[in-house]
Amino acid sequence: MNVRNALLSAASAVALGSSASAMECGTITLGSAISLTGKYATNGVHAQNGYEFAVSKINESGGITVGDKCHHFEVVYYDDESKGDRGATLAERLINQDGVQYMLGPYSSGLTKAIAPVTEKYRIPMVEAEGASRSLFNKGYRYLFAVLSTSEQYLASAITLAAEKAKATGKDPSEVTIAIAVENDPFSLDIRAGVLEHAGEHGMRVVLDEKLPRDLSDLTAILTKVKLVRPDVLVISGHSKGAATAVRQIGEQRISVPMIAMTHCEAADVTGNFGEFAENILCSTQWAETLTYEDPIFGSAANYNAEFKAAYPEYAEKPVPYQAAQASAAVYVFKDAFERAGSLDREAVRDAIAETDLASFYGQIRFSEAGNNIAKPMVLRQIQNGRYNVVAPSAFASHDLIWPRP
Repeated sequence: MNVRNALLSAASAVALGSSASAMECGTITLGSAISLTGKYATNGVHAQNGYEFAVSKINESGGITVGDKCHHFEVVYYDDESKGDRGATLAERLINQDGVQYMLGPYSSGLTKAIAPVTEKYRIPMVEAEGASRSLFNKGYRYLFAVLSTSEQYLASAITLAAEKAKATGKDPSEVTIAIAVENDPFSLDIRAGVLEHAGEHGMRVVLDEKLPRDLSDLTAILTKVKLVRPDVLVISGHSKGAATAVRQIGEQRISVPMIAMTHCEAADVTGNFGEFAENILCSTQWAETLTYEDPIFGSAANYNAEFKAAYPEYAEKPVPYQAAQASAAVYVFKDAFERAGSLDREAVRDAIAETDLASFYGQIRFSEAGNNIAKPMVLRQIQNGRYNVVAPSAFASHDLIWPRP
């Protein structure tokens, strides 16, 4: 059954001190087809929570001022069931039936790739937070903007780290061997491309290059090959389900690799679910609560982390996933663009988004002509004693890298 959640934060009525004053504010409706069921549901829920948290914070802070009138955000959601064709159909429904003029993105590069032609056709500005594939940004889209770093950057820094450690131990980086196992989707294939590019720059040899099985539920065959080739670095990308399966089976099969780097550790809660199996794994992240970013609405990265956990107690004992943080950042971009445009006109708002140069708790946001964020780096966290500690790049590191992985 279709899931439709039209959510206007209850706190927005309190924002101006009384229900009467709240009624004086207009409403800006954003739309999103998001994965609330299906294989991407874990991260789809993280993204929806990030959207809703930002809507509440912005509405509580006085909303959006356009000209001399205040507005509050609300979001209409439909469940795309983690299916691209359904996502495209729901985008059409949001625009043509619900009258949505501004869109927040879905979860994943694949779903964003399915929806972007629809928003482009109707000239609907879409600020997305969960589609990182660089293939999204070579189509000439004018109405698609992404707050996150593109996916080829996610695990490239692990290769740089491996080269640095090789040199520190008297080895040439060209002696380092790499094993790659990724999902066959646009996001993960871009990660593979970034790893191959950086490995090539150092002359490293790729000894295994595999696609994860479609259902992501059993990596035994691939991990058996990893045991045989004994790489120095193992790179894995398979969204939350792939990360969970990989950490569990690496532990169960006692896979010994000096450096293991993967995506979606926090979203899969690998520390909470698999304990010691997750120790010393490197995890790529778009954002961390220890970074020194801040803004007037959400405060510092640490403040966002604390307030988000207070609003969503289910995250109390684990890191806030970057999927939630970047979703909040996407809503913040809309607030900033509406206020700079001074108008609700779609084209004026689109042009304002294109000119964004916004400091936020999530990092700097500035879009290239293609629509991707060119102002914020990726970071790597290592799981150390159950905590996610930033270890790279060195300018952002809060802890030293533990290497080789015991």
